[in-house]
Amino acid sequence: MSREMPTPSLDVSFVPDADNARALRDALGRFATGITVITCDSALGPLGITANSFASVSLDPPLVLWSPGKASKRYEAFVSAKHYAIHVMSAAQANICSGFTSNGHAFEGYDWHACPKGVPLIAGCLSRFECTQEAVHDTGDHSIIVGRVTRASTQAADPLMFYSGKYGGFKEA
Repeated sequence: MSREMPTPSLDVSFVPDADNARALRDALGRFATGITVITCDSALGPLGITANSFASVSLDPPLVLWSPGKASKRYEAFVSAKHYAIHVMSAAQANICSGFTSNGHAFEGYDWHACPKGVPLIAGCLSRFECTQEAVHDTGDHSIIVGRVTRASTQAADPLMFYSGKYGGFKEA
């Protein structure tokens, strides 16, 4: 016997446009994500940026993507970078994420080293994907950068989560 569940009501419904961009951003923020710090070598030295726009694309070949905003001062360095690393951050690394949100050169005081290709690699993250750029797709106010994973590292730790504009943790249901 099947039992129909009532459809939950939504508090706010709208057509996304320039007048309600904040409402769209808030609605998108209801999707909990992990947090990453993307790093590359640049003309100004090691560079990092905090992002939650990370996704797996393919296992064969091993491809991942992320999406930097065009308004970012670091945008050109990242779309130009042929090599970069994506660090999936642990709950203990919220301070690192906060640092790279506002400052692309926030490496001081953190455990990191440059790989042979010059890409900064941050220690202690949940997973790290060293990548070679495969493609950049122009999409609205962001670009999608697809990278081929050339090396992956992982370890057990609690994840850092992002929900509704705040960092937090994970609790089993």
